[in-house]
Amino acid sequence: MARKRVSVTSESDTGRNQRFHDNYNGNDMTRSQFVKQIESGNYPNYHVRDINGVKTPVSNPDSSTNNNLN
Repeated sequence: MARKRVSVTSESDTGRNQRFHDNYNGNDMTRSQFVKQIESGNYPNYHVRDINGVKTPVSNPDSSTNNNLN
C-alpha cells in the first residue's frame, strides 16, 4: 500500500486538525499554510471547506483511504 501524502500531527482540544506533515517532501505546515497550498493547487486530492467560519483542509471524497486526513 502506498504511504499517505499528508498526515495530521496536531489537533485542537475540539478535534480540529491544526498541524500537518507532507510525507513525500517532509514539510510541516500549520492549518492556514496547508489551506494556502491547497488553494494554490499544490494538493489536488484535497480541498478547503468553511467549517464554523474557519477554512479547513479536507480530503476529496473518493474510494481511497490513502488520502484521508487522520
